[in-house]
Amino acid sequence: MKKCMGKSLPLFKGRLFVLVLTFAAVAMDTWADQVVLKNGDRVTGSILKKEAKSLTIKTDGFGVITTSWDQVESITAETPVTVVLQDGRTVQGTLATTGGRIDVTAKDAKFIVALSDIAAIRNADEQKSYERLQKPGWGDLWSGGAGVGFAGTAGNARTLTFTTNFNASRLTNTDKTSVYFNAIKASAFVNGKNSDTAQALRGGLAYDHNLTSRLFLDTFNDYEYDKFQNLDLRFVVGAGLGFHAVKTKRNQLDLLGGVDFNHSSFSTPLIQDSAEAFWGDGYNYKLSAATTFFQSFRMFNDLSHTGDYRMNSDIGASTKISKWLNWNLSISDRYLNHPAPGRKTNDFLYTTGLGFTFAQ
Repeated sequence: MKKCMGKSLPLFKGRLFVLVLTFAAVAMDTWADQVVLKNGDRVTGSILKKEAKSLTIKTDGFGVITTSWDQVESITAETPVTVVLQDGRTVQGTLATTGGRIDVTAKDAKFIVALSDIAAIRNADEQKSYERLQKPGWGDLWSGGAGVGFAGTAGNARTLTFTTNFNASRLTNTDKTSVYFNAIKASAFVNGKNSDTAQALRGGLAYDHNLTSRLFLDTFNDYEYDKFQNLDLRFVVGAGLGFHAVKTKRNQLDLLGGVDFNHSSFSTPLIQDSAEAFWGDGYNYKLSAATTFFQSFRMFNDLSHTGDYRMNSDIGASTKISKWLNWNLSISDRYLNHPAPGRKTNDFLYTTGLGFTFAQ
Protein backbone atom coordinates (compact mmCIF):
# COMPACT_ATOMS: atom_id res chain seq x y z
CA MET A 1 0.00 0.00 0.00
CA LYS A 2 2.78 2.45 0.94
CA LYS A 3 4.66 1.54 -2.24
CA CYS A 4 1.59 2.29 -4.34
CA MET A 5 1.07 5.65 -2.64
CA GLY A 6 4.74 6.52 -3.20
CA LYS A 7 4.35 6.05 -6.94
CA SER A 8 1.09 7.99 -7.17
CA LEU A 9 2.31 11.02 -5.16
CA PRO A 10 4.62 12.45 -7.91
CA LEU A 11 1.82 11.90 -10.44
CA PHE A 12 -0.60 13.78 -8.19
CA LYS A 13 1.88 16.66 -7.79
CA GLY A 14 2.39 16.83 -11.56
CA ARG A 15 -1.34 17.01 -12.21
CA LEU A 16 -1.72 19.65 -9.51
CA PHE A 17 1.06 21.73 -11.12
CA VAL A 18 -0.63 21.56 -14.54
CA LEU A 19 -3.95 22.48 -12.93
CA VAL A 20 -2.40 25.54 -11.25
CA LEU A 21 -0.80 26.68 -14.51
CA THR A 22 -4.07 26.25 -16.36
CA PHE A 23 -5.95 28.20 -13.69
CA ALA A 24 -3.35 30.99 -13.79
CA ALA A 25 -3.53 31.21 -17.58
CA VAL A 26 -7.32 31.35 -17.52
CA ALA A 27 -7.27 33.92 -14.73
CA MET A 28 -4.81 36.15 -16.58
CA ASP A 29 -6.89 35.86 -19.73
CA THR A 30 -10.00 36.75 -17.73
CA TRP A 31 -8.51 39.76 -15.95
CA ALA A 32 -6.93 41.24 -19.10
CA ASP A 33 -8.80 43.37 -21.62
CA GLN A 34 -9.88 41.40 -24.66
CA VAL A 35 -10.90 42.27 -28.21
CA VAL A 36 -12.39 39.79 -30.66
CA LEU A 37 -12.24 40.70 -34.34
CA LYS A 38 -14.77 39.80 -37.02
CA ASN A 39 -12.32 37.32 -38.59
CA GLY A 40 -12.17 35.40 -35.30
CA ASP A 41 -8.79 36.69 -34.10
CA ARG A 42 -8.60 37.35 -30.36
CA VAL A 43 -6.32 40.06 -28.94
CA THR A 44 -5.60 40.12 -25.20
CA GLY A 45 -3.81 42.89 -23.34
CA SER A 46 -4.57 46.41 -22.16
CA ILE A 47 -6.77 48.80 -24.13
CA LEU A 48 -5.00 52.14 -24.56
CA LYS A 49 -7.40 54.17 -26.66
CA LYS A 50 -9.95 54.27 -29.43
CA GLU A 51 -9.90 57.41 -31.57
CA ALA A 52 -11.40 58.08 -34.99
CA LYS A 53 -11.51 54.67 -36.71
CA SER A 54 -8.65 52.95 -34.85
CA LEU A 55 -8.34 50.92 -31.64
CA THR A 56 -4.93 50.67 -29.92
CA ILE A 57 -4.08 47.78 -27.57
CA LYS A 58 -0.88 47.02 -25.67
CA THR A 59 -0.13 43.29 -25.62
CA ASP A 60 2.52 41.37 -23.68
CA GLY A 61 3.82 39.38 -26.64
CA PHE A 62 3.49 41.74 -29.61
CA GLY A 63 3.78 45.22 -28.12
CA VAL A 64 1.36 47.94 -29.19
CA ILE A 65 -1.16 46.87 -31.84
CA THR A 66 -3.55 49.12 -33.78
CA THR A 67 -6.59 47.67 -35.53
CA SER A 68 -9.56 49.11 -37.39
CA TRP A 69 -12.59 49.79 -35.19
CA ASP A 70 -14.83 48.54 -38.01
CA GLN A 71 -13.27 45.06 -37.62
CA VAL A 72 -14.12 44.77 -33.90
CA GLU A 73 -16.77 42.14 -33.08
CA SER A 74 -16.68 42.40 -29.27
CA ILE A 75 -14.68 44.14 -26.57
CA THR A 76 -14.10 43.55 -22.85
CA ALA A 77 -12.32 45.86 -20.39
CA GLU A 78 -12.03 44.75 -16.75
CA THR A 79 -10.19 47.94 -15.77
CA PRO A 80 -12.40 51.07 -15.91
CA VAL A 81 -11.86 53.23 -18.99
CA THR A 82 -13.28 56.56 -20.14
CA VAL A 83 -15.90 56.12 -22.86
CA VAL A 84 -17.11 59.05 -24.98
CA LEU A 85 -20.40 58.44 -26.77
CA GLN A 86 -21.43 59.96 -30.10
CA ASP A 87 -24.06 62.12 -28.36
CA GLY A 88 -21.33 63.80 -26.28
CA ARG A 89 -21.84 61.94 -23.00
CA THR A 90 -18.72 60.75 -21.15
CA VAL A 91 -18.83 57.66 -18.93
CA GLN A 92 -16.13 55.92 -16.90
CA GLY A 93 -16.59 52.20 -16.36
CA THR A 94 -15.83 48.66 -17.44
CA LEU A 95 -16.81 47.16 -20.80
CA ALA A 96 -18.48 43.88 -21.69
CA THR A 97 -20.19 42.58 -24.82
CA THR A 98 -23.67 41.05 -24.63
CA GLY A 99 -25.70 40.10 -27.68
CA GLY A 100 -23.60 42.21 -30.01
CA ARG A 101 -23.97 45.35 -27.87
CA ILE A 102 -21.59 46.94 -25.36
CA ASP A 103 -22.38 47.13 -21.66
CA VAL A 104 -20.69 50.16 -20.08
CA THR A 105 -20.88 49.65 -16.31
CA ALA A 106 -20.14 52.72 -14.20
CA LYS A 107 -20.28 53.05 -10.40
CA ASP A 108 -23.92 54.13 -10.30
CA ALA A 109 -25.26 53.44 -13.79
CA LYS A 110 -25.17 51.04 -16.71
CA PHE A 111 -25.37 51.93 -20.38
CA ILE A 112 -26.00 49.54 -23.26
CA VAL A 113 -24.78 50.92 -26.58
CA ALA A 114 -23.79 49.73 -30.03
CA LEU A 115 -20.17 49.74 -31.17
CA SER A 116 -21.04 52.54 -33.59
CA ASP A 117 -22.26 54.70 -30.65
CA ILE A 118 -18.75 54.87 -29.15
CA ALA A 119 -16.73 57.89 -30.29
CA ALA A 120 -13.64 57.37 -28.12
CA ILE A 121 -12.14 55.14 -25.43
CA ARG A 122 -9.19 56.11 -23.23
CA ASN A 123 -7.40 54.38 -20.38
CA ALA A 124 -6.37 56.43 -17.32
CA ASP A 125 -3.06 57.64 -18.78
CA GLU A 126 -4.57 58.55 -22.15
CA GLN A 127 -7.39 60.43 -20.42
CA LYS A 128 -4.90 62.47 -18.39
CA SER A 129 -3.00 63.36 -21.58
CA TYR A 130 -6.25 64.30 -23.31
CA GLU A 131 -7.40 66.57 -20.47
CA ARG A 132 -4.00 68.20 -20.30
CA LEU A 133 -4.17 68.96 -24.01
CA GLN A 134 -7.60 70.59 -23.73
CA LYS A 135 -6.54 73.31 -21.26
CA PRO A 136 -2.75 73.38 -21.14
CA GLY A 137 -0.81 75.96 -19.16
CA TRP A 138 1.80 78.02 -20.99
CA GLY A 139 4.55 75.92 -19.43
CA ASP A 140 2.95 72.64 -20.51
CA LEU A 141 3.44 70.52 -23.65
CA TRP A 142 6.91 71.80 -24.52
CA SER A 143 9.31 69.39 -26.19
CA GLY A 144 12.66 69.83 -27.87
CA GLY A 145 16.37 69.39 -27.52
CA ALA A 146 19.74 71.07 -27.14
CA GLY A 147 23.23 70.11 -28.22
CA VAL A 148 26.82 71.28 -27.91
CA GLY A 149 29.74 70.23 -30.10
CA PHE A 150 33.52 70.71 -29.94
CA ALA A 151 36.29 69.93 -32.40
CA GLY A 152 39.97 70.82 -32.37
CA THR A 153 43.48 70.04 -33.55
CA ALA A 154 46.94 70.50 -32.03
CA GLY A 155 50.44 70.29 -33.49
CA ASN A 156 51.55 72.18 -36.58
CA ALA A 157 48.19 73.94 -36.50
CA ARG A 158 45.92 74.62 -33.57
CA THR A 159 42.20 74.94 -34.33
CA LEU A 160 39.06 75.00 -32.26
CA THR A 161 35.43 74.80 -33.34
CA PHE A 162 32.42 75.23 -31.08
CA THR A 163 28.81 74.67 -32.13
CA THR A 164 25.55 74.78 -30.24
CA ASN A 165 21.90 74.36 -31.09
CA PHE A 166 18.55 74.54 -29.35
CA ASN A 167 15.00 73.97 -30.49
CA ALA A 168 11.69 73.70 -28.68
CA SER A 169 8.04 73.54 -29.69
CA ARG A 170 4.69 73.58 -27.94
CA LEU A 171 1.89 71.85 -29.84
CA THR A 172 -1.78 72.01 -28.83
CA ASN A 173 -5.06 71.26 -30.62
CA THR A 174 -5.28 74.85 -31.88
CA ASP A 175 -1.76 76.23 -32.23
CA LYS A 176 1.98 75.61 -32.35
CA THR A 177 4.79 77.72 -30.87
CA SER A 178 8.41 77.12 -31.94
CA VAL A 179 11.79 78.50 -30.85
CA TYR A 180 15.17 77.74 -32.42
CA PHE A 181 18.83 78.79 -32.12
CA ASN A 182 22.07 77.75 -33.86
CA ALA A 183 25.59 79.10 -33.43
CA ILE A 184 29.13 78.34 -34.57
CA LYS A 185 32.49 79.85 -33.69
CA ALA A 186 35.78 78.60 -35.10
CA SER A 187 39.35 79.86 -34.82
CA ALA A 188 42.76 78.78 -36.07
CA PHE A 189 46.31 79.43 -34.78
CA VAL A 190 48.83 78.87 -37.58
CA ASN A 191 52.45 80.08 -37.79
CA GLY A 192 52.05 82.22 -34.69
CA LYS A 193 48.93 83.96 -35.94
CA ASN A 194 45.46 83.56 -34.48
CA SER A 195 42.35 84.31 -36.54
CA ASP A 196 38.64 83.60 -36.50
CA THR A 197 37.47 81.38 -39.34
CA ALA A 198 33.73 81.27 -38.63
CA GLN A 199 31.34 83.16 -36.40
CA ALA A 200 27.58 83.06 -36.96
CA LEU A 201 24.34 82.97 -34.98
CA ARG A 202 20.82 82.20 -36.20
CA GLY A 203 17.66 82.12 -34.17
CA GLY A 204 14.00 82.92 -34.11
CA LEU A 205 10.51 82.02 -33.05
CA ALA A 206 7.28 81.16 -34.84
CA TYR A 207 3.62 80.90 -33.96
CA ASP A 208 1.00 79.04 -36.01
CA HIS A 209 -2.73 79.13 -35.24
CA ASN A 210 -5.20 76.75 -36.88
CA LEU A 211 -8.05 78.40 -38.79
CA THR A 212 -9.46 75.10 -40.06
CA SER A 213 -8.25 71.49 -40.02
CA ARG A 214 -6.02 72.32 -43.03
CA LEU A 215 -5.52 76.10 -43.08
CA PHE A 216 -3.50 77.99 -40.46
CA LEU A 217 -2.10 81.45 -39.73
CA ASP A 218 1.71 81.54 -39.89
CA THR A 219 3.77 84.20 -38.06
CA PHE A 220 7.51 84.34 -37.39
CA ASN A 221 10.40 86.49 -36.18
CA ASP A 222 13.99 85.64 -37.24
CA TYR A 223 17.37 87.01 -36.16
CA GLU A 224 20.75 86.46 -37.80
CA TYR A 225 24.38 87.50 -37.35
CA ASP A 226 27.28 86.48 -39.62
CA LYS A 227 30.69 88.08 -39.14
CA PHE A 228 32.11 86.87 -42.44
CA GLN A 229 29.14 88.12 -44.44
CA ASN A 230 29.63 91.52 -42.74
CA LEU A 231 26.10 91.07 -41.36
CA ASP A 232 25.72 92.72 -37.96
CA LEU A 233 22.01 92.01 -37.69
CA ARG A 234 19.18 90.74 -39.84
CA PHE A 235 15.78 91.22 -38.19
CA VAL A 236 12.76 89.76 -39.98
CA VAL A 237 9.12 89.72 -38.89
CA GLY A 238 6.42 88.24 -41.11
CA ALA A 239 2.99 86.70 -41.38
CA GLY A 240 1.05 84.66 -43.89
CA LEU A 241 -1.06 81.58 -44.43
CA GLY A 242 -0.10 77.92 -44.28
CA PHE A 243 -1.72 74.77 -45.59
CA HIS A 244 -1.34 71.24 -44.19
CA ALA A 245 -0.86 69.45 -47.53
CA VAL A 246 0.02 66.14 -45.84
CA LYS A 247 -0.68 65.29 -42.21
CA THR A 248 -0.25 61.68 -41.07
CA LYS A 249 1.49 59.99 -38.14
CA ARG A 250 4.71 59.61 -40.18
CA ASN A 251 4.53 62.50 -42.66
CA GLN A 252 3.72 66.17 -42.35
CA LEU A 253 4.10 68.66 -45.21
CA ASP A 254 3.14 72.32 -44.77
CA LEU A 255 3.05 74.89 -47.59
CA LEU A 256 3.56 78.55 -46.62
CA GLY A 257 3.21 81.99 -48.17
CA GLY A 258 2.97 85.62 -47.02
CA VAL A 259 4.80 88.92 -46.55
CA ASP A 260 7.47 90.18 -44.14
CA PHE A 261 9.60 93.16 -43.17
CA ASN A 262 13.40 92.77 -43.38
CA HIS A 263 15.88 95.03 -41.60
CA SER A 264 19.50 94.17 -42.48
CA SER A 265 22.47 96.04 -41.04
CA PHE A 266 25.94 95.44 -42.54
CA SER A 267 29.31 96.60 -41.18
CA THR A 268 30.41 98.00 -44.58
CA PRO A 269 28.39 100.18 -43.48
CA LEU A 270 25.04 99.54 -45.13
CA ILE A 271 21.47 99.40 -43.82
CA GLN A 272 18.61 97.96 -45.85
CA ASP A 273 14.92 98.06 -44.94
CA SER A 274 12.60 96.27 -47.32
CA ALA A 275 9.28 94.52 -47.70
CA GLU A 276 9.42 90.93 -48.95
CA ALA A 277 7.04 88.30 -50.26
CA PHE A 278 7.88 84.80 -49.08
CA TRP A 279 6.84 81.25 -49.90
CA GLY A 280 8.17 77.87 -48.86
CA ASP A 281 7.53 74.58 -47.14
CA GLY A 282 8.18 72.60 -43.97
CA TYR A 283 8.46 68.81 -43.99
CA ASN A 284 8.86 66.18 -41.26
CA TYR A 285 9.17 62.44 -41.84
CA LYS A 286 9.46 59.72 -39.20
CA LEU A 287 11.92 57.24 -40.71
CA SER A 288 11.56 54.84 -37.79
CA ALA A 289 10.59 54.78 -34.14
CA ALA A 290 13.99 56.32 -33.33
CA THR A 291 14.88 58.53 -36.32
CA THR A 292 13.16 61.67 -37.61
CA PHE A 293 14.06 63.65 -40.76
CA PHE A 294 13.17 67.32 -41.22
CA GLN A 295 13.46 69.89 -44.00
CA SER A 296 12.38 73.50 -44.47
CA PHE A 297 12.75 76.06 -47.26
CA ARG A 298 11.76 79.71 -47.65
CA MET A 299 12.21 82.01 -50.64
CA PHE A 300 12.13 85.76 -49.94
CA ASN A 301 11.56 88.09 -52.92
CA ASP A 302 12.44 91.73 -52.23
CA LEU A 303 9.46 93.96 -53.08
CA SER A 304 11.38 97.19 -52.39
CA HIS A 305 14.37 96.34 -54.60
CA THR A 306 13.14 94.40 -57.61
CA GLY A 307 15.41 91.52 -58.58
CA ASP A 308 16.89 91.00 -55.13
CA TYR A 309 16.08 87.82 -53.26
CA ARG A 310 17.37 85.48 -50.58
CA MET A 311 16.75 81.84 -49.63
CA ASN A 312 16.82 79.95 -46.33
CA SER A 313 17.27 76.16 -46.45
CA ASP A 314 17.52 73.79 -43.51
CA ILE A 315 17.78 70.02 -43.46
CA GLY A 316 18.64 67.51 -40.76
CA ALA A 317 17.93 64.33 -38.85
CA SER A 318 17.70 63.23 -35.24
CA THR A 319 18.16 59.68 -33.90
CA LYS A 320 17.11 58.75 -30.37
CA ILE A 321 19.84 56.84 -28.52
CA SER A 322 18.15 56.74 -25.14
CA LYS A 323 15.18 58.34 -23.42
CA TRP A 324 16.95 61.70 -23.13
CA LEU A 325 19.97 61.41 -25.49
CA ASN A 326 19.91 62.02 -29.27
CA TRP A 327 22.38 62.11 -32.11
CA ASN A 328 21.69 65.18 -34.29
CA LEU A 329 22.74 66.31 -37.75
CA SER A 330 21.76 69.65 -39.29
CA ILE A 331 22.75 71.66 -42.36
CA SER A 332 21.68 75.28 -42.70
CA ASP A 333 22.20 77.39 -45.86
CA ARG A 334 21.61 81.12 -46.30
CA TYR A 335 21.77 82.46 -49.86
CA LEU A 336 21.80 86.16 -50.72
CA ASN A 337 21.94 87.05 -54.42
CA HIS A 338 23.39 90.53 -53.70
CA PRO A 339 25.73 90.14 -50.70
CA ALA A 340 27.93 92.85 -49.22
CA PRO A 341 30.80 93.85 -51.56
CA GLY A 342 33.55 91.23 -51.62
CA ARG A 343 31.43 88.53 -49.94
CA LYS A 344 30.09 85.23 -51.29
CA THR A 345 26.43 84.55 -51.91
CA ASN A 346 26.22 81.32 -49.86
CA ASP A 347 26.91 80.65 -46.19
CA PHE A 348 26.57 77.12 -44.80
CA LEU A 349 26.34 76.13 -41.15
CA TYR A 350 26.46 72.42 -40.41
CA THR A 351 26.60 70.72 -37.03
CA THR A 352 26.57 67.17 -35.74
CA GLY A 353 26.89 65.63 -32.31
CA LEU A 354 25.03 64.45 -29.25
CA GLY A 355 22.12 66.35 -27.80
CA PHE A 356 19.68 66.25 -24.92
CA THR A 357 15.93 66.03 -25.35
CA PHE A 358 13.11 67.07 -23.06
CA ALA A 359 9.33 66.88 -22.99
CA GLN A 360 6.65 68.06 -20.59
